[in-house]
Amino acid sequence: MRAYYSVFKLRLLIGMQYRAAAFAGVATQFFWGFMYIMIFEAFYKHAIHNQPISLKQLVTYMWLQQSFLAFIMLWFRDNEIFNTIISGNIAYELCRPTGLYGFWFSKLLAQRLSSAMLRCIPILIITFFLPEPYKMTLPPSFTTFLLFLAALIFGLFLLVAISMFIYISVFKTMSPVGSLLLFSVLGEFLAGSVIPVPLMPSWMQDIVYMLPFRLTADFPFRVYSGNIHEGEAVKGIIVQLVWLLGLVLIGRFALNKSLRKVVVQGG
Repeated sequence: MRAYYSVFKLRLLIGMQYRAAAFAGVATQFFWGFMYIMIFEAFYKHAIHNQPISLKQLVTYMWLQQSFLAFIMLWFRDNEIFNTIISGNIAYELCRPTGLYGFWFSKLLAQRLSSAMLRCIPILIITFFLPEPYKMTLPPSFTTFLLFLAALIFGLFLLVAISMFIYISVFKTMSPVGSLLLFSVLGEFLAGSVIPVPLMPSWMQDIVYMLPFRLTADFPFRVYSGNIHEGEAVKGIIVQLVWLLGLVLIGRFALNKSLRKVVVQGG
Protein backbone atom coordinates (compact mmCIF):
# COMPACT_ATOMS: atom_id res chain seq x y z
CA MET A 1 0.00 0.00 0.00
CA ARG A 2 2.91 2.36 0.67
CA ALA A 3 3.98 2.16 -2.99
CA TYR A 4 0.46 2.99 -4.20
CA TYR A 5 0.27 5.91 -1.74
CA SER A 6 3.61 7.25 -3.04
CA VAL A 7 2.35 7.12 -6.63
CA PHE A 8 -0.89 8.82 -5.59
CA LYS A 9 0.96 11.59 -3.71
CA LEU A 10 3.45 12.20 -6.54
CA ARG A 11 0.77 12.46 -9.25
CA LEU A 12 -1.33 14.69 -7.00
CA LEU A 13 1.55 17.15 -6.53
CA ILE A 14 2.32 17.14 -10.25
CA GLY A 15 -1.31 17.79 -11.13
CA MET A 16 -1.54 20.70 -8.69
CA GLN A 17 1.14 22.56 -10.68
CA TYR A 18 -1.13 23.24 -13.68
CA ARG A 19 -2.79 26.33 -12.19
CA ALA A 20 -3.11 28.27 -15.47
CA ALA A 21 -5.03 25.42 -17.08
CA ALA A 22 -7.20 25.20 -13.98
CA PHE A 23 -8.15 28.89 -14.11
CA ALA A 24 -9.04 28.56 -17.80
CA GLY A 25 -11.13 25.54 -16.87
CA VAL A 26 -13.00 27.54 -14.22
CA ALA A 27 -14.07 30.09 -16.82
CA THR A 28 -15.22 27.28 -19.12
CA GLN A 29 -17.19 25.63 -16.31
CA PHE A 30 -19.01 28.90 -15.55
CA PHE A 31 -19.97 29.28 -19.21
CA TRP A 32 -21.43 25.78 -19.42
CA GLY A 33 -23.08 26.12 -16.02
CA PHE A 34 -24.94 29.30 -16.95
CA MET A 35 -25.92 27.86 -20.33
CA TYR A 36 -27.42 24.69 -18.85
CA ILE A 37 -29.25 26.61 -16.11
CA MET A 38 -30.77 29.02 -18.63
CA ILE A 39 -31.97 26.11 -20.77
CA PHE A 40 -33.62 24.36 -17.83
CA GLU A 41 -35.02 27.65 -16.49
CA ALA A 42 -36.85 28.16 -19.80
CA PHE A 43 -38.07 24.56 -19.67
CA TYR A 44 -39.41 24.96 -16.13
CA LYS A 45 -41.22 28.22 -16.97
CA HIS A 46 -43.23 26.50 -19.69
CA ALA A 47 -43.69 23.15 -17.93
CA ILE A 48 -47.33 22.19 -17.37
CA HIS A 49 -46.78 19.68 -14.54
CA ASN A 50 -44.59 19.81 -11.45
CA GLN A 51 -41.17 18.29 -12.03
CA PRO A 52 -39.62 15.53 -9.85
CA ILE A 53 -36.73 17.87 -9.06
CA SER A 54 -37.26 21.56 -8.30
CA LEU A 55 -35.46 24.32 -10.20
CA LYS A 56 -33.61 25.30 -7.03
CA GLN A 57 -32.33 21.75 -6.59
CA LEU A 58 -31.48 21.53 -10.28
CA VAL A 59 -29.39 24.73 -10.16
CA THR A 60 -27.38 23.30 -7.25
CA TYR A 61 -27.08 20.03 -9.17
CA MET A 62 -25.64 21.87 -12.19
CA TRP A 63 -23.08 23.84 -10.20
CA LEU A 64 -21.90 20.71 -8.42
CA GLN A 65 -21.59 19.04 -11.80
CA GLN A 66 -19.39 21.85 -13.08
CA SER A 67 -17.37 22.08 -9.85
CA PHE A 68 -16.54 18.38 -9.73
CA LEU A 69 -16.34 17.77 -13.46
CA ALA A 70 -12.98 16.01 -13.06
CA PHE A 71 -14.71 13.52 -10.74
CA ILE A 72 -17.42 12.55 -13.20
CA MET A 73 -16.14 12.94 -16.79
CA LEU A 74 -15.38 9.65 -18.52
CA TRP A 75 -13.51 11.34 -21.37
CA PHE A 76 -10.77 12.34 -18.92
CA ARG A 77 -7.80 10.22 -20.00
CA ASP A 78 -4.13 9.54 -19.33
CA ASN A 79 -2.36 9.42 -22.69
CA GLU A 80 0.78 8.18 -20.98
CA ILE A 81 -0.93 4.88 -20.13
CA PHE A 82 -2.30 4.56 -23.66
CA ASN A 83 1.17 5.16 -25.14
CA THR A 84 2.68 2.66 -22.71
CA ILE A 85 0.35 -0.09 -23.97
CA ILE A 86 0.54 0.75 -27.68
CA SER A 87 4.31 1.35 -27.85
CA GLY A 88 5.23 -1.81 -25.94
CA ASN A 89 6.68 0.04 -22.97
CA ILE A 90 4.25 -1.97 -20.87
CA ALA A 91 7.22 -4.33 -20.45
CA TYR A 92 8.87 -1.75 -18.17
CA GLU A 93 5.68 -1.38 -16.16
CA LEU A 94 5.63 -5.13 -15.54
CA CYS A 95 9.10 -4.90 -13.98
CA ARG A 96 7.78 -2.78 -11.12
CA PRO A 97 7.43 -4.54 -7.74
CA THR A 98 3.77 -3.45 -7.58
CA GLY A 99 0.52 -4.65 -9.10
CA LEU A 100 -0.25 -2.87 -12.36
CA TYR A 101 -3.94 -2.42 -11.57
CA GLY A 102 -3.27 -0.71 -8.25
CA PHE A 103 -0.49 1.39 -9.77
CA TRP A 104 -2.70 2.74 -12.56
CA PHE A 105 -5.69 3.13 -10.26
CA SER A 106 -3.68 5.31 -7.83
CA LYS A 107 -2.32 7.38 -10.69
CA LEU A 108 -5.72 8.04 -12.27
CA LEU A 109 -7.28 8.80 -8.89
CA ALA A 110 -4.64 11.42 -8.09
CA GLN A 111 -4.99 13.09 -11.50
CA ARG A 112 -8.74 13.53 -11.09
CA LEU A 113 -8.40 14.71 -7.51
CA SER A 114 -5.75 17.33 -8.29
CA SER A 115 -7.77 18.68 -11.22
CA ALA A 116 -10.92 18.98 -9.11
CA MET A 117 -9.14 20.60 -6.16
CA LEU A 118 -7.87 23.44 -8.34
CA ARG A 119 -11.25 24.12 -9.98
CA CYS A 120 -14.00 23.36 -7.48
CA ILE A 121 -13.17 25.89 -4.73
CA PRO A 122 -13.43 29.08 -6.89
CA ILE A 123 -16.65 27.84 -8.52
CA LEU A 124 -18.28 26.87 -5.23
CA ILE A 125 -17.39 30.17 -3.54
CA ILE A 126 -18.64 32.38 -6.38
CA THR A 127 -21.86 30.46 -7.02
CA PHE A 128 -23.03 30.97 -3.41
CA PHE A 129 -23.09 34.75 -4.05
CA LEU A 130 -24.87 34.72 -7.40
CA PRO A 131 -28.39 36.21 -7.67
CA GLU A 132 -31.49 34.04 -7.96
CA PRO A 133 -32.17 31.73 -9.72
CA TYR A 134 -28.48 31.05 -10.39
CA LYS A 135 -27.47 30.90 -6.73
CA MET A 136 -26.23 27.64 -5.26
CA THR A 137 -27.76 26.60 -1.94
CA LEU A 138 -26.52 24.77 1.13
CA PRO A 139 -27.59 21.17 1.82
CA PRO A 140 -30.71 20.70 4.00
CA SER A 141 -28.67 19.47 7.00
CA PHE A 142 -25.16 18.66 8.16
CA THR A 143 -25.96 14.94 8.00
CA THR A 144 -26.94 15.37 4.35
CA PHE A 145 -23.62 17.09 3.72
CA LEU A 146 -21.68 14.19 5.28
CA LEU A 147 -23.65 11.70 3.19
CA PHE A 148 -22.88 13.80 0.11
CA LEU A 149 -19.14 13.70 0.86
CA ALA A 150 -19.23 9.93 1.29
CA ALA A 151 -21.25 9.49 -1.92
CA LEU A 152 -18.91 11.83 -3.84
CA ILE A 153 -15.74 10.03 -2.68
CA PHE A 154 -17.10 6.56 -3.38
CA GLY A 155 -18.44 7.84 -6.70
CA LEU A 156 -14.92 8.99 -7.62
CA PHE A 157 -13.48 5.57 -6.81
CA LEU A 158 -16.27 3.95 -8.79
CA LEU A 159 -15.62 6.15 -11.83
CA VAL A 160 -11.91 5.31 -11.80
CA ALA A 161 -12.82 1.61 -11.60
CA ILE A 162 -15.09 2.08 -14.64
CA SER A 163 -12.45 4.06 -16.57
CA MET A 164 -9.90 1.28 -15.97
CA PHE A 165 -11.84 -0.84 -18.47
CA ILE A 166 -11.03 1.74 -21.17
CA TYR A 167 -7.30 1.15 -20.65
CA ILE A 168 -7.73 -2.62 -20.38
CA SER A 169 -9.63 -2.70 -23.69
CA VAL A 170 -6.65 -1.12 -25.49
CA PHE A 171 -4.73 -4.40 -25.01
CA LYS A 172 -7.22 -5.88 -27.49
CA THR A 173 -7.99 -2.96 -29.81
CA MET A 174 -4.57 -1.21 -29.76
CA SER A 175 -6.50 2.05 -30.16
CA PRO A 176 -8.22 4.06 -27.41
CA VAL A 177 -10.55 5.97 -29.75
CA GLY A 178 -13.44 3.52 -29.88
CA SER A 179 -13.48 2.77 -26.15
CA LEU A 180 -13.28 6.44 -25.24
CA LEU A 181 -16.18 7.36 -27.52
CA LEU A 182 -18.34 4.48 -26.31
CA PHE A 183 -17.73 5.07 -22.61
CA SER A 184 -17.90 8.86 -22.89
CA VAL A 185 -21.14 9.14 -24.83
CA LEU A 186 -23.11 6.35 -23.19
CA GLY A 187 -21.54 6.63 -19.75
CA GLU A 188 -22.05 10.37 -19.30
CA PHE A 189 -25.63 10.21 -20.56
CA LEU A 190 -26.47 7.34 -18.20
CA ALA A 191 -24.74 9.20 -15.36
CA GLY A 192 -27.13 12.14 -15.70
CA SER A 193 -24.47 14.54 -16.98
CA VAL A 194 -26.58 15.50 -20.02
CA ILE A 195 -30.11 15.18 -18.61
CA PRO A 196 -30.61 14.72 -14.86
CA VAL A 197 -32.03 11.27 -14.17
CA PRO A 198 -35.31 12.55 -12.56
CA LEU A 199 -36.17 14.31 -15.84
CA MET A 200 -35.73 11.18 -17.94
CA PRO A 201 -38.73 9.05 -19.02
CA SER A 202 -39.62 6.31 -16.53
CA TRP A 203 -38.56 3.50 -18.89
CA MET A 204 -35.14 5.11 -19.31
CA GLN A 205 -34.78 5.58 -15.55
CA ASP A 206 -35.32 1.84 -15.12
CA ILE A 207 -32.30 1.21 -17.36
CA VAL A 208 -30.20 3.87 -15.63
CA TYR A 209 -30.88 2.44 -12.17
CA MET A 210 -29.64 -0.98 -13.29
CA LEU A 211 -26.19 0.40 -14.19
CA PRO A 212 -23.44 1.96 -12.03
CA PHE A 213 -22.94 5.19 -14.00
CA ARG A 214 -25.54 7.30 -12.15
CA LEU A 215 -23.83 6.49 -8.83
CA THR A 216 -20.81 8.53 -9.92
CA ALA A 217 -22.60 11.82 -10.61
CA ASP A 218 -26.39 11.95 -10.38
CA PHE A 219 -26.59 10.21 -7.01
CA PRO A 220 -24.16 12.35 -4.95
CA PHE A 221 -25.41 15.63 -6.43
CA ARG A 222 -29.05 14.79 -5.69
CA VAL A 223 -28.08 13.81 -2.16
CA TYR A 224 -26.56 17.26 -1.63
CA SER A 225 -29.58 19.08 -3.05
CA GLY A 226 -31.98 17.11 -0.86
CA ASN A 227 -33.75 15.44 -3.78
CA ILE A 228 -32.63 12.09 -2.35
CA HIS A 229 -33.48 11.72 1.34
CA GLU A 230 -31.01 10.58 3.97
CA GLY A 231 -32.37 7.03 4.34
CA GLU A 232 -32.28 6.48 0.60
CA ALA A 233 -28.79 8.02 0.48
CA VAL A 234 -27.43 5.45 2.94
CA LYS A 235 -28.85 2.62 0.81
CA GLY A 236 -27.30 4.23 -2.29
CA ILE A 237 -23.86 4.40 -0.65
CA ILE A 238 -24.07 0.68 0.14
CA VAL A 239 -24.91 0.02 -3.52
CA GLN A 240 -21.89 2.13 -4.50
CA LEU A 241 -19.61 -0.04 -2.36
CA VAL A 242 -21.01 -3.24 -3.85
CA TRP A 243 -20.51 -1.98 -7.41
CA LEU A 244 -17.00 -0.74 -6.54
CA LEU A 245 -15.94 -4.10 -5.13
CA GLY A 246 -17.40 -5.96 -8.10
CA LEU A 247 -15.83 -3.71 -10.75
CA VAL A 248 -12.39 -3.77 -9.09
CA LEU A 249 -12.42 -7.57 -8.92
CA ILE A 250 -13.56 -7.88 -12.55
CA GLY A 251 -11.04 -5.23 -13.65
CA ARG A 252 -8.15 -7.02 -11.92
CA PHE A 253 -9.17 -10.32 -13.50
CA ALA A 254 -9.50 -8.76 -16.98
CA LEU A 255 -6.13 -6.98 -16.72
CA ASN A 256 -4.29 -10.08 -15.50
CA LYS A 257 -5.85 -12.10 -18.29
CA SER A 258 -4.77 -9.50 -20.87
CA LEU A 259 -1.22 -9.41 -19.46
CA ARG A 260 -0.87 -13.19 -19.78
CA LYS A 261 -1.47 -12.86 -23.53
CA VAL A 262 0.43 -9.62 -24.17
CA VAL A 263 3.17 -9.74 -26.83
CA VAL A 264 5.95 -7.12 -26.80
CA GLN A 265 8.12 -6.74 -29.91
CA GLY A 266 11.26 -4.67 -30.30
CA GLY A 267 14.99 -4.61 -29.62
